Amino acid sequence: MQLKSVNREFWVADQITAQDLPEIARQGIRTILCNRPDGEGADQPNIIEIQQVAIQFGIQVEYLPVVSGKVSDEQAQQFKQRYQQAAKPLLAYCRTGTRSITLWALSQVAEQSLDQMLLTGKGLGYDLQGLVPRLSQQSQPQSGLVAKYSVVIVGAGAAGISVAASLLSRQPQLDIAIIDPAEIHYYQPGWTMVGGGIFPPEKTVRTMASLIPKQVQWIKAAVAAFDPDHQQVLLEGCKPLNYDALVVCPGLKLNWQGIEGLSETLGKNGVTSNYRYDLAPYTWQLVSQLKRGKAVFTQPPMPIKCAGAPQKAMYLSADHWLKQGVLKDIQLDFYNTGAVLFGVAAYVPALMQYVQRYQAQLHFGHQLVKVDGAQQRAYFKVTEGEHSSIVETDFDLLHVVPPQQAPDFIRASNLVDAAGWVNVNQHTLQHTQYPNIFALGDVMNAPNAKTAAAARKQAPIVAVNVLQYLKGSSLFARYDGYGSCPLTVERGKIVLAEFGYGGALLPSFPKWLLDGQKPSRLAWLLKEQILPPMYWDGMLKGHEWLVKPKLPSH
Repeated sequence: MQLKSVNREFWVADQITAQDLPEIARQGIRTILCNRPDGEGADQPNIIEIQQVAIQFGIQVEYLPVVSGKVSDEQAQQFKQRYQQAAKPLLAYCRTGTRSITLWALSQVAEQSLDQMLLTGKGLGYDLQGLVPRLSQQSQPQSGLVAKYSVVIVGAGAAGISVAASLLSRQPQLDIAIIDPAEIHYYQPGWTMVGGGIFPPEKTVRTMASLIPKQVQWIKAAVAAFDPDHQQVLLEGCKPLNYDALVVCPGLKLNWQGIEGLSETLGKNGVTSNYRYDLAPYTWQLVSQLKRGKAVFTQPPMPIKCAGAPQKAMYLSADHWLKQGVLKDIQLDFYNTGAVLFGVAAYVPALMQYVQRYQAQLHFGHQLVKVDGAQQRAYFKVTEGEHSSIVETDFDLLHVVPPQQAPDFIRASNLVDAAGWVNVNQHTLQHTQYPNIFALGDVMNAPNAKTAAAARKQAPIVAVNVLQYLKGSSLFARYDGYGSCPLTVERGKIVLAEFGYGGALLPSFPKWLLDGQKPSRLAWLLKEQILPPMYWDGMLKGHEWLVKPKLPSH
């Protein structure tokens, strides 16, 4: 028997026996619901045997048999009624638990989001993806007509809007829908500069309506699930949307809850993060006010959005303190879960010069797991081989980068790899299983840096490849893994890291003009003056300066 807790009120299990009742009672179960018909298997105890022993433990046993693979809507309603009336916690079981958790999911669809139900099932080892087309059919209008577009784009961030603009620049009459419930669009690369006191926060925000191309149908809704076998996206409320080609680029999820105590103390007690629009100004407030004490900067496990951002915050802060003459009174610590300062070795020497200039202490293999804001204490898990321990430190300023993962509705789908990222061919960005699905930006599993510069290179490639797919061609443009990370090592100078797959250096400028392995004022000018308008008025408008893709000749 395998007991699995779905929530505090509901458990599922495979076939139980009378010998399992003591353990079930120890878990506090008050009702057992059998969903397996008697006589289904030769070695299966019947319901009477279970009842006779359960009564000794004060457990009520009920019977709602379901034939394997044939869960009906009527049975789901019966389950719902019994579930509501039963003493909790309730344990439902069948041969494997699949029928029981399916009944629960169908009975709860009005009360819980579909993506959370799919994710819960997946986490317990149950694939509930087969429910998606069923729920889609239930929610279709009586006319049977479901909206359909040639291209549906999930996500209106940097990647999604850029793909839409690049598609329209090539095929202006293409019918495109873009799905995103957000009203506001952020220029996230600018938040490092906000935290450094260089940009005002307003410079990094615009309304979504001002950026999504007018020819594109903007659907202000959240995605609940995917049904790739029927070429459908399910919106919240299980409303289906059909497509010929699907582009998946909703970005990633910042898991603030992944660090104990963090959410409760963000924005106060000296705890901040440049990874949120509302917190980046607080970073600058803390930096500008700190005259002595300890400043701690953290980096979570990879992959994360802009892997250089955690140390960029440290460099800009330290540069300010150095110029104010107070750095000598401030202890600077950088705690990195990883084993190296930066993933591309060619840029490390230049960065280490600044680590030494600012006298920063580097701590590798340290993962932030808990924050006590009131006491200003940070706790790190340190792993050495098979052993791990917890070390703690005090702080006056704590800059946190949260752990990151794909959004829940992505991880709950069957589009992902074992780590929960959308599974694509790293060169064509086409899904490995569904040829009419493409992905780009932070959500997919190609081994490139998750940066806006990467999305700028990927967007026109995906646009070209989607159009090639729609016209029946398999001749695709190829992505080389390009990403860029402008490492703000001091105010006025940047180490411009540009690289592709395997750490290959992919500079955009000749070395005599801009040597990316050395701090450069020209790179700072690029970051401060050129990249923001290039983002708003170039990338998001479909202008492909320096990134126009080429199809192979054969």
